[in-house]
Amino acid sequence: MHVHIHTGDGEAKIWLEPEIELAKNYHLTRSQLREIENIIEAHYDEFRNNRNAHFKN
Repeated sequence: MHVHIHTGDGEAKIWLEPEIELAKNYHLTRSQLREIENIIEAHYDEFRNNRNAHFKN
């Protein structure tokens, strides 16, 4: 499971499983990536539950 992040500054792909890990980064700063990781950690259960609900159908 992974997410894609697109901003005006760049984009990234982040694996959520087996653990949160940066897969690719295009032009985002370390600070931006830390902020993104914090958001993902705070909302991890929502990501997982929404993914499971989406693929359940």
